[in-house]
Amino acid sequence: MTLLENLKIAFNSIKGNKLRATITALIISIGIMALVGILTAIDGIKAGINTSFSSMGANTFTIKNRGQNIRFSGGGKGPQRFKPISKSDADKFEAEFTFPAIISKSVNAGFNSTVKYNNVKTDPNIMVMGGDFNYLKVAGYELSSGRNFTEKELSSAANMVILGSEIKDKLFPSKNPMGESVFIGAAKFRVIGVLQSKGSSMGFGGDRIVIVPIQNAYQTFSVPNMSAVITVAVDDVNNIDFAVDEATSLFKRIRKLPLQSDLNFNVYKSDNIAKELISNLAYVTAAATVIGFITLLGAAIGLMNIMLVSVSERTREIGIRKAIGATQQVIRRQFLFEAIVICQLGGIGGIIFGIIIGNIVTSLVGVGFIIPWLWMFSGLALCFIVGLASGIYPAIKASKLDPIEALRFE
Repeated sequence: MTLLENLKIAFNSIKGNKLRATITALIISIGIMALVGILTAIDGIKAGINTSFSSMGANTFTIKNRGQNIRFSGGGKGPQRFKPISKSDADKFEAEFTFPAIISKSVNAGFNSTVKYNNVKTDPNIMVMGGDFNYLKVAGYELSSGRNFTEKELSSAANMVILGSEIKDKLFPSKNPMGESVFIGAAKFRVIGVLQSKGSSMGFGGDRIVIVPIQNAYQTFSVPNMSAVITVAVDDVNNIDFAVDEATSLFKRIRKLPLQSDLNFNVYKSDNIAKELISNLAYVTAAATVIGFITLLGAAIGLMNIMLVSVSERTREIGIRKAIGATQQVIRRQFLFEAIVICQLGGIGGIIFGIIIGNIVTSLVGVGFIIPWLWMFSGLALCFIVGLASGIYPAIKASKLDPIEALRFE
């Protein structure tokens, strides 16, 4: 019997038991949808992270306070606090760092602020950043309209603000915001610029950000232990390791650290931050894979049970086929093909829905449509294995039925 004939028999059998086959295919589809959907979303998130940090450039590194200001040490000594990086520390670094590079100082003044214009306001999820003249460049932002801060506005801590594109669309959907006044919390700021859209970038500000002069951020927003961030963009990417070493040595002097003491700050290269974040996604990938496999295992057991019931219900049909010359091999193939076809139909449906759901998530992080070829083919291969594993025992059982006893079956 040819492959085409086996497939035709399998489809005819599925048509004869539509409800049973549909439910089984749906179970398989859910497992594949979870697996492909989550893995597609993770691929999109990885692409978003890489895009976000690559926009900063491979030639950049940042100096940040260590351990978010607090670390629990051993020996019952209680929490060890790290001194925040002050603006004066950052100013000294900028003045004394002689390596050919662009230096930017910034400070995070809040993650959950609200921006208001007249009676319209944003959700309380806006990041407020204090930045200097070079902040836009080293952070990978570009202006879609307006201008950057002037030296006078920076030195005088003027109440000027640059809006992220999402905030502009929320507060000024059909109006030019330049020169308008908005409230960030209780403080009033005049809009001087709007950023180009960058995507939500996995929560790193993205389009939900407002930028104010760094000195204004220190004066206006009373956040405990505000710590400055120093970003350095070296002129030649090949010299970045030398620049990191020199910056580390200089900042140790500025922080008055003994020669052999532990650092109370960290130096991150932009690509290392992306790699660290992506490595953390491995746990999510593993969890998604386990969930998908558990679902598919349940589907395989359900499919095997259905195929065994099908063998019992079609005992007389098997007897007739054997009586007219069908061999054990032909009967085995018939039931095996049926199980594989059900799995493949469920797998195709799961892949389609998984791609849709995964790309809905990726669109939220500003990444374009992704076709996960690897996960698509892996999903189909997995469905084939599941169909083979769950169908082989019922197929063997069917092939070993005695034709005489089968013909007697009512």
